[in-house]
Amino acid sequence: MLKSNLETVKENIRKACERAGRREEEVQLIAVSKTKPVSDIMEVYSCGQRLFGENKVQEMCSKMDELPADISWHLIGHLQTNKVKYITCRTTLVHSVDSLHLAEAISREAVKKGVSVPVLIEVNIAEEESKFGVKAQDLEKLVEQASLLPGIKIQGLMTIAPYVEDPEENRPIFRKLKQLSVDIDRKKFHNVTMNALSMGMTNDYEVAVEEGATFVRVGTAIFGARNYGTGEI
Repeated sequence: MLKSNLETVKENIRKACERAGRREEEVQLIAVSKTKPVSDIMEVYSCGQRLFGENKVQEMCSKMDELPADISWHLIGHLQTNKVKYITCRTTLVHSVDSLHLAEAISREAVKKGVSVPVLIEVNIAEEESKFGVKAQDLEKLVEQASLLPGIKIQGLMTIAPYVEDPEENRPIFRKLKQLSVDIDRKKFHNVTMNALSMGMTNDYEVAVEEGATFVRVGTAIFGARNYGTGEI
């Protein structure tokens, strides 16, 4: 079933790219495996999927130790500063930098380990109180400040859109994030590129692709409902 689910999601992405006049290669699918067992991840891995996303640092690190080394791990959940040291050298991309305080913590750890950490700035476009992310009006200042920190490479933006029954309702959210990336790119900040747009999840990823997403984060449509009842690592 997981293979069929994965193929369906990939086909939907292909069709969304076609509708938007984009190349399918421009969009990367992140299979969000939070709360899912290693066996499920291996089943999806065996179908050729190599990008996986986790919300919690401890759960991600635990799975890294059990799974193939060629998996590209993306941290998509909120990152606490005291957990930065665990992911600095192990994560392909941190999607959720939402404050200068967190950027500084990543910078310190990166310098200590002699690495450069690719990050996205998380923007709370809808300004939901329950969500993390910098407000749109504060984005430029955060990017400018974070761009001066050593050991960090800002590669784009991320947002978590509201859950809606009709995905079309989130089209303005995705469109605004895309425009923000264009505006930031024009500023030509040092050490900043706006090549990545991480937006769209199970209920709205096709609309996100149509509006310029380069990463979509899809969990339920691939793995099924999350296993919160079993407890999280």
